[in-house]
Amino acid sequence: MHIVEKYRELGSYRASGRACGVDHKTVKAVVDRVERGEAGVPRAPVVREHNYDAVDVVVRRRVEQTNGRITAKRLLPVARAEGYDGSDRNFRRLVADAKADYRRHGRIFRPWRPAAGEFLAIDYGTWAGWHVFCAVLVWSRIRFVRITRDEQQPTTLALLAECFETIGGVPAVVLADRIACLRGPIVADRVVAHPAYVRFAAHYGFRPDWCESADPQSKGVMENLVGYAKTDLVIPACDEWTSLTMANAAARAWCDEVNTVLIRDRRGARGPSG
Repeated sequence: MHIVEKYRELGSYRASGRACGVDHKTVKAVVDRVERGEAGVPRAPVVREHNYDAVDVVVRRRVEQTNGRITAKRLLPVARAEGYDGSDRNFRRLVADAKADYRRHGRIFRPWRPAAGEFLAIDYGTWAGWHVFCAVLVWSRIRFVRITRDEQQPTTLALLAECFETIGGVPAVVLADRIACLRGPIVADRVVAHPAYVRFAAHYGFRPDWCESADPQSKGVMENLVGYAKTDLVIPACDEWTSLTMANAAARAWCDEVNTVLIRDRRGARGPSG
């Protein structure tokens, strides 16, 4: 109403705009609305179409698939094939907006900083009928690998007890990748530990924990060990194994070898390879 009053007082769009601190076109629009009896009624937002709207979904999907790393230069041929005929500059703007949205709403990764003796991660791998039980102390990267013929509960608990004896202690938490023999039902995506595993954990004094389902990013430390053990230990030698005793002798020798290799981490500290 202040704009309308100034216009009625001055009789000029430009003069009223300067007095109210707005553009003269804004003054004209307000006065026209008042004269039409539309004062106080909010105007519907103007939706402007862009020449890249047709490929917006394609761009955002590719940005998400590449974790926001793909460039506009790599995406432009894909957009052209989908029918985009606008300028490179407009397309770069679309990609920049898509990446900004992905960073705001996408997953954020932070380094895991476990304490010494806090976590032991365990998992199984298989190759040519052999089952590879793998455990790794997350902080020091000390590895424990044994070969079995099955993944049943007595076998797994016996190997876990042997792991504690080998590393000389019990961690605070044993993080398992939802190993079937150790878990009971899953309620609301939360694993309920098997009663026998609960008794085993209470006896040794650790807390059972579980990886998230279908989330490989959260369990890379054990996935890497399983793959390493299969490619470096099992695959080259399994054809020569005639018994579990022979296979586990090779596994113990392999662990002694990899656990004594020292490397420097990014902070300059020395520790077992991993």
